[in-house]
Amino acid sequence: MSTPMVIADKVGKRFGHTEILKGVDLTVEAGQVTCLLGPSGSGKSTFLRCVNHLERIDSGLLKVAGEVIGYRQEGTVLHELAEKDIAKQRSRIGMVFQRFNLFPHLTALENVTEAPRRVLREPKEAADTRARDLLDRVGLTGREHHYPAQLSGGQQQRVAIARALAMRPGLMLFDEPTSALDPELVGEVLTVMRDLAETGMTMVVVTHEMGFAREVADQVAFLDGGQVVEHGSPEAVLGDPSHERTRAFLSKVL
Repeated sequence: MSTPMVIADKVGKRFGHTEILKGVDLTVEAGQVTCLLGPSGSGKSTFLRCVNHLERIDSGLLKVAGEVIGYRQEGTVLHELAEKDIAKQRSRIGMVFQRFNLFPHLTALENVTEAPRRVLREPKEAADTRARDLLDRVGLTGREHHYPAQLSGGQQQRVAIARALAMRPGLMLFDEPTSALDPELVGEVLTVMRDLAETGMTMVVVTHEMGFAREVADQVAFLDGGQVVEHGSPEAVLGDPSHERTRAFLSKVL
């Protein structure tokens, strides 16, 4: 059997005295699309940021591709890794944020090539060629030399997806990638994500797009109060939820 891409084992996270994650358990198999659903403040985005150690967990364990994230494990003791080793782990995990986070002074092409050239030390010609291919893949041929301010929100988010893919990640994390977009631009980003899922990319997506979750996800997890309340297939969780809290949430968003 292949190693799961993500294993979360009783993951806990607090900010001060506020407990955000309360023992989250979740497994994501390689090639699987998992959508995280739930109300604001339920811990979805915090959990996602823990997966690539942008947030340090306070308890439990997180593994990506069989490797403990952010720590070296010796028996039952965890030692936090040096920042350069954490950065190496992160380089294999792509992340797309709500607000694009593009470099405003760089063109679309330069935004996509920046990390491969600086982190992976790819030659400029090879990085440019791959960046052009990726921009074409997300429907942005002809926009290579546009700056973020010259692009729509949907186009900027597609550049952000291409930028994440440029690092050849084994896992892609999406933190509400359409929430900052005008409604008419949401579809173009979701189309790119659907196409990416069809290639077999492992994806964990925090989203309020129920249609996308129903159509694309292999697994849906509903979080509330820092815990996974219910998880399973989209048909089961969205179509016939077993938990009252899930039913109450879905009655308001579907």
